[in-house]
Amino acid sequence: MSGHSKWHNIAQKKGKADAARANVFTKIGREIAIAVKNGGADPASNSELRNVIAKAKANNMPNDNINRSIKKASGELGSINYEENTYEGYGVGGVACIVETLTDNKNRTAGDVRHYFDKFGGNLGTNGCVSYLFSEKGIVVLEHEGELDEDTVLEDVMDLGGDDMTFEEESVEIICAPNAVGELREGLTAKGYNVVSAEAEQVPSTYVTLTDEEQIRKMNLLLEHLEDDDDVQNVWHNWDQPDEE
Repeated sequence: MSGHSKWHNIAQKKGKADAARANVFTKIGREIAIAVKNGGADPASNSELRNVIAKAKANNMPNDNINRSIKKASGELGSINYEENTYEGYGVGGVACIVETLTDNKNRTAGDVRHYFDKFGGNLGTNGCVSYLFSEKGIVVLEHEGELDEDTVLEDVMDLGGDDMTFEEESVEIICAPNAVGELREGLTAKGYNVVSAEAEQVPSTYVTLTDEEQIRKMNLLLEHLEDDDDVQNVWHNWDQPDEE
């Protein structure tokens, strides 16, 4: 991702085939499972679950899928336990990568992640080897098609506890504390804004630019294979990735 937001990547991938959407539903279903495990199956009393449900709806996940995921996580439809694991390493050219996973088979996932790094010129390291280059921040993105007034949005954002805002041509990106994402999303939604993304993200402090075509090819392939893996929930990196045409 370029900068510290996935919004540009999200926008570029909206037209992908149904198979890719099914992959997104699988990942969100696992997030629902973790949220239910952490705070129960009632979204009214579980803010983490409310956040994931909002993410599911933003990705056009059908209500039946959402409800089935909640019931499965609460044991009504059987039980699957997912384990959270984080891997750190470097891609080609010294690009720092953090890979967050949810899996029912840690050995399989660890082997797959290591294989991707090895195959595309990177190397997997120990925990802590790159995380010092990132800091966790809440990122909320609003859809903006020219109808929003920057001063009004800024006033609303500050009133709701946001820390900073970037007003762009097609979107508004808001930075807040990681634990304030849900409250900010709900507040902005109540005010009529279209929130297209609201998550805690790992924001890099420095960026790496790749100019060698072979390194760019390998880095793209590493990211594609990681993101296409059902066990991988998020991939954070500090590659100053050029926008796709």
